[in-house]
Parts: sequence; C-alpha cells; structure tokens
Amino acid sequence: MTVYQFEAKKINGEIISLSEYKGEVLLIVNTASNCGFTPQYKELQELYEQYKEKGFTVLGFPCNQFMNQEPGTESDIQSFCEMNFGVTFPLFSKVDVNGKNAHPLFQYLTEEAPGVLGMKAVKWNFTKFLVNRSGEVVERYAPNTNPKEISQDIEKLI
Repeated sequence: MTVYQFEAKKINGEIISLSEYKGEVLLIVNTASNCGFTPQYKELQELYEQYKEKGFTVLGFPCNQFMNQEPGTESDIQSFCEMNFGVTFPLFSKVDVNGKNAHPLFQYLTEEAPGVLGMKAVKWNFTKFLVNRSGEVVERYAPNTNPKEISQDIEKLI
C-alpha cells in the first residue's frame, strides 16, 4: 500500500487522487491556524519553494481536533494561509486525523509511522510525515520539529 491509493478533498472542494503526486517526495502535515506551531507555515512554504522544482510538495491538511485550533471555514483557512504566510502549496479540506472518523490517509500514515512508544495517534497539530517518491512513508516528525530540520532528509530523497 502507498499514499497514492487515497483520495482527498482539496480546500476548493475538488476531490483528487493522491496518485496525482506520484513520483514526488511529499511532506504531509496536519495544520491549524490558531496553534502555537502555526508559524511553521512560513518554514513549510520555504521548504516547498526551495525543493518544488526537484519534485517535492508539501500537502497541508487542516484539522480542528486539537483544542479547536482550526475553527474556520475552508475559505477562511485558505485566506489566512495565503495572507499571513504566502502559502502556495496544496491545502486540503479539514479532516480528522484521529478517532473513528479519521481520514483514511491519516489512518494509513499513523499505521506506517507510529509515534513515540509506538503510539498510532497523531499527538498534535503540525505532525509531519515524509513520503518517498514511491509513495511510502519514511519518517514521522513531532509537531515541535521545525520544518527546516527536515531539509537533509528531503535532500536524500529528491
């Protein structure tokens, strides 16, 4: 199984297959607009700009499961990200990342790359999953991992 077997709804409502990203290195992140880690949008955008010509993409999945830190509508989220952080990488509609309503993509990601002590759940906003060009999860990063620290791992895969 790979991430390419999943579909997701983009923030504009369009449902796409993640197979559209086949052959690219991906950093899949659950995001939120009102979180202490929200400034990471800036570093995520910088990573995207630095490596997009080499086949790298950040995929942002807003999530409101952690202390209601993503309460807005899809258009609120998109405007916030563009205006405050210049985000141009793909954003998706809000998803659950934990529990019985968790998006199947995040069920897969957490199964493939459990967290500390084998924990399958996503701990908080801005948990990051690095995916290789074959669609396989190769690493999971904690919310407090600054995206800049992931550069070396990205470079190994591109």
